[in-house]
Amino acid sequence: MARRSHLYRVMLLSLFAMLSIFAIAQQPSNTQQTSPTFHNDVVIKGGTILTVTHGKIENGSIYIHNGKIVAVGQSVNAPSNATVIDATGKFVMPGIIDAHSHIALDDDVNEATSPITPHMMMRDAFDYNDKAIYRALAGGVTTSLLLHGSANMIGGQAVVIKHKYGLGRDEMIFPGAPQSIKFASGENPKRVYGGKGQLPSTRMGNFEVMRAAFIEAREYMRTWDDYDAKIKKGDKDATPPKKDLKLEALADILRGKLLVQIHCYRADEFLTEMAMAKEFGYKIRAFHHALEAYKVADKIAAEGVAIATWPDWWGFKYEGWDGIPWNAAISLHKGVRVALKSDSEDVTRRLNQEAGKIMHYGLTEEEALKAITLNPAWIIGVDERVGSIDVGKDADISIWNSYPLSSAALVDKVLIDGDVYFDRSLPGYGLTHYKEVQ
Repeated sequence: MARRSHLYRVMLLSLFAMLSIFAIAQQPSNTQQTSPTFHNDVVIKGGTILTVTHGKIENGSIYIHNGKIVAVGQSVNAPSNATVIDATGKFVMPGIIDAHSHIALDDDVNEATSPITPHMMMRDAFDYNDKAIYRALAGGVTTSLLLHGSANMIGGQAVVIKHKYGLGRDEMIFPGAPQSIKFASGENPKRVYGGKGQLPSTRMGNFEVMRAAFIEAREYMRTWDDYDAKIKKGDKDATPPKKDLKLEALADILRGKLLVQIHCYRADEFLTEMAMAKEFGYKIRAFHHALEAYKVADKIAAEGVAIATWPDWWGFKYEGWDGIPWNAAISLHKGVRVALKSDSEDVTRRLNQEAGKIMHYGLTEEEALKAITLNPAWIIGVDERVGSIDVGKDADISIWNSYPLSSAALVDKVLIDGDVYFDRSLPGYGLTHYKEVQ
């Protein structure tokens, strides 16, 4: 009897073990794949290549070696054993770049406890498993700037990602991309903090909070400069000032170490923001949303500031009442660098359609293409790496089944650093690196 009971126990334990193994196998794995080995040699052949910088090449080819574009033209010299991607009858263009996104940040996009939070790091909130990264990838997006929200006059520092869905968090972060920081003017900060009965609750309060922060940062810089000068003179008794993460980040703005990206709608606020930048000696990289840029486009252009805007969003709040669909065209023709961006988990996968739409309001095909590739790359500070099909750049490329600036176009393949991360012909949503079950 005892022997039979022992046998039953062994059988039950074996059954439980088998069920446990099965259950584990059915769970989505958090174990990420390691970075893929670059294809040594890849040729994309036979498509219409929209280079963005040097026109259109019919029936052209692109030779990729170790993740970089090596040659582009009617024909290319590549090893006979190179992997060939047949793009005959299709369109080939750079990967789309979104210069204003909040995907993969969940509800952590705003640190709304203070109007000045430059030491917040969006990298710490980056959810690399967010399916919105995949959806954007399937829409041809290869790079995105993930920004802090617009609750604060000076918000946190952004993270730049490549849409290598299926890899680990650190493997998605764009290596060597400059650090951007988010400012926000207007309704949002005054509503957030005015609703709490604290400063700022008006536009006057908004800018006073900024000025006070930069004045404090200047003093912080002075104390550190004085300390460094003493050390250089050999003063062994010099005491270092206390490190302050917030003031250190503000000082980095004044030192020109951070690209300043500003959420701003109204013409008067563009002028105030640019005057403040001059007062404190930093540069503004771009105004985002920028619906009234057309009113002062010449002044924005004179300061070398870009805009990241929508083709036709308007009227959704007070600051948007004067938005017009000719904003991008008017601004561009007055010398402003113009990008189209999403600010939306949905629009980010349809930026090609936004570019097609803007052509109706005065942009050429080349200008529209630049608005979703090279110009947002410049805003992010990565235009020497991505944004056009040029020799030496990262092989971040999208292949489309038809003319890409059309609402009917679909992405067939997306390459990032020369490796295919999306292939519509494959099962499993076209993913090549993501493994749901190990």
